[in-house]
Amino acid sequence: MNADKRSAIYAKLRELDPSPDTELHYVSPFELLVAVILSAQATDISVNKATDHLYLVANTPESILALGVKRLKPYIKTIGLFNNKAENIIKTCKLLIDEHNSQVPTTREALESLPGVGRKTANVVLNTAFGEPTIAVDTHIFRVSNRTGIAKGKTPLEVEKRLVRLTPDEFKKDAHHWLILHGRYVCKARKPLCGECPIVEWCEYKQKELS
Repeated sequence: MNADKRSAIYAKLRELDPSPDTELHYVSPFELLVAVILSAQATDISVNKATDHLYLVANTPESILALGVKRLKPYIKTIGLFNNKAENIIKTCKLLIDEHNSQVPTTREALESLPGVGRKTANVVLNTAFGEPTIAVDTHIFRVSNRTGIAKGKTPLEVEKRLVRLTPDEFKKDAHHWLILHGRYVCKARKPLCGECPIVEWCEYKQKELS
């Protein structure tokens, strides 16, 4: 895909959604961090249902640590891998208190040192909580990037590096949100809604179904 097509796609997505944001519910960087840890292999809807109840009871490193693993689990038991996630969240809370003055760190290295936080989670937090122009690549973005031709790659890291390199600076901060929402609601995995797609004229997917 050439630069003009790529810019046209981002410009159209920006026109339709000038201020995109995550669909996860949060009011602080810490709440976002916990939600993103929970969202691995889970839907935002299922995470929001859990955190809407959890955050009424505990929404700081100290208060969640005070719950402990045993009392945290019932709040997140509807989410996949909740046993491991509960352990990681409690460990992360302790590290935030002991090493970061209870604040979510603002560097990738520090974020990735937290239990349950990988590159994708760190990118989401850096972008959404702190406004960094990072692009987290989940299954939706991986699919959209390859299918449309915006940034092809065989691994999420390869796609991420190409997106960061090829996305014009004016679009970089919001690219993550535009692409994930496009993949979630239009460029779906099983059957992309090509006939309803606002960027179909620039998309290089060879098996478009426009009817």
